[in-house]
Formats: sequence, C-alpha cells, structure tokens
Amino acid sequence: MLIPLSVLDLAPIPRGETASSSIAASVALAQRAEQHGYRRVWYAEHHNMPTIASSATSVLIAHVGAQTSTIRLGAGGVMLPNHSPLTIAEQFGTLDAMYPGRIDLGLGRAPGSDQATMYALRRDPNSADTFPQDVVELQGYLTGESRVPGVDAVPGKGSNVPLYVLGSSLFGARLAAALGLPYAFASHFAPQALEAAVSTYRREFRPSAQLAEPHVIAGVNVVAADTEDDARQALAAVRRGLAVGLFGRGGSFTDEEADLLLDQGAGHHVSTMLTHTAIGTGDQVRDFLLRFQKRADADELIVAFQSPTPEGRLRAVELTAQAMESVPA
Repeated sequence: MLIPLSVLDLAPIPRGETASSSIAASVALAQRAEQHGYRRVWYAEHHNMPTIASSATSVLIAHVGAQTSTIRLGAGGVMLPNHSPLTIAEQFGTLDAMYPGRIDLGLGRAPGSDQATMYALRRDPNSADTFPQDVVELQGYLTGESRVPGVDAVPGKGSNVPLYVLGSSLFGARLAAALGLPYAFASHFAPQALEAAVSTYRREFRPSAQLAEPHVIAGVNVVAADTEDDARQALAAVRRGLAVGLFGRGGSFTDEEADLLLDQGAGHHVSTMLTHTAIGTGDQVRDFLLRFQKRADADELIVAFQSPTPEGRLRAVELTAQAMESVPA
C-alpha cells in the first residue's frame, strides 16, 4: 500500500441488530482486512453505550484472533484508569501467549464512559492523574522488570507486548515522547490538536528499548462505496447514527427524528467529529488519505470505516485497499 493502513473497529451495533451479530461482523471485518493487507485491527473500550459492543476488548481480541492468522490485533485502546496495570498485563500477556507476535496494547486515560458508569466500574475519579505511573508499571510487568517487588504478570512477564499511547491532546504526545512509545492520535473524532500534538511528539521523542524513532498513527474516517452518491447516502446514515448515539439518551429514533436532532445542534458537533473523513469512491478516498497523511505527518493511518451496514464496511475495506495499491498516473 502507498501508506500503511490499519483498522479501528468500534464493533457497532446497528439499529435492529444484536451484540452477537455485531461481533460476527467484527470477525468478518478483520478477516477482510487481513486478506487485503491491512497492518492491524484495534478495538476501543467503551462502556454503557448501546450502539458499541467493544467494551471487553481482550475478550473480543481473543475471539477474532482465533478466526484470523496473520493480522495484528490490539486495543485502541484500553482505558487504563479503569483497570489495574497487573490485570491488563495478565490479559494481554495471555493474548500474546495465544497469538505470539500479533498483539498490540494501546492505552488511553479517558474514562470511556459517563460519571455513573465510572461509579459502576468502581473507578476513582482521580485515577487518570496516575496514568503515566500506571503505564510505566504496566510496561514493567510486560518486559519482566516489575516495578512491584515480588509481583509478576503470569502470563505476561517477558512477553514485551508493544505499548502505544493514545491521545487527543498534548498530554499524550508528551508522555509518548518521554517514554519512547508510538503515539496514536484520535483525529477520527477529536481533530482539534492534531498538528500541534504530532509536532510536539516528534520534537520531544526520546528513543527507548521498544522504539528507536518516533512513530505516529493518525485516526481517519472513511465512507467508501462504488459510487459517490452511495457514499454520500451512507454518510447521511452515519451522521444520524452519531447524533442519536451522542444525544438521543438511549432512545429509538426514526430517520426524521434523527435529522431533527442534527438540525437542532447535534449537526455541528457531528460535523466537527467527522472533520477528517474521506468520502466517495476508492480513488476519491485514496486522494483524501494521501493529503491527510501529509497534513498529519503520520507514519501510519488507522481507519474507522463508517457505514450503516456490515456489508458496507466490508466493501469499503476492499475499495480503499485496492485504491491504495496504485498511484494515479
């Protein structure tokens, strides 16, 4: 491919579908991405969201790993303040033992939930404050250099599962640079600080045992279809879904009601989230991704394929890969 491409899968649960069908669609998506040369598939931890089935990332990774053979799989990411570092080291150490050399661990410090869900997770509201120390503790378990005397992660010790710092601000950029870790910027939904964060990360990067040179992964949305009109129709459905998911208070909305939400203020928020979105045919998507990669100064792009149907996502994976395999004359 012209640029290394990966996939971010939120395991969406479309209207009228179930978590079971969503997980089956995630398996099919990973298999299709593997067939077409994508580097990795990551799953994001979210909680208390009726339209997302990726809350238990390690369980989902284990399931997908059993039905793929070469593509890397990981979390994009685990919200580390929701968990103890030892627990995550054990989970991802187990995954590495099951699928050696195929597991990634992306780490974020956001809650991935609301205040009530934070309580239900038994999360301390101040736990994000210790995120840097927790990353270092987790790294110690995975490298076999535990920072807690007498405590090892089994499985996990010596697995050296690669860590990635996720973020949408300068905080994550500086932490990734200080620790010498790859940095993944969430520009697929939080575009505001992209250029500043990447510049800061590259400027302040310090080589580490894991990484000699800085490595930036930038998130981008893709709505691809066989025709531009089909892609535009899919985008309209995606916008409705985001409006209902973010502002619908868990209710069931018709398309007309979702459009009213967009007209009454949700539209601006959704448009901001989708700032970096490639729309159209494979060639149109390729041209956008090439421009975006230069703007983001990214070494790799991780794509959130946006479509109202699993079939649409699979087709978008194919169209994007095919287009990215060729340079226009």
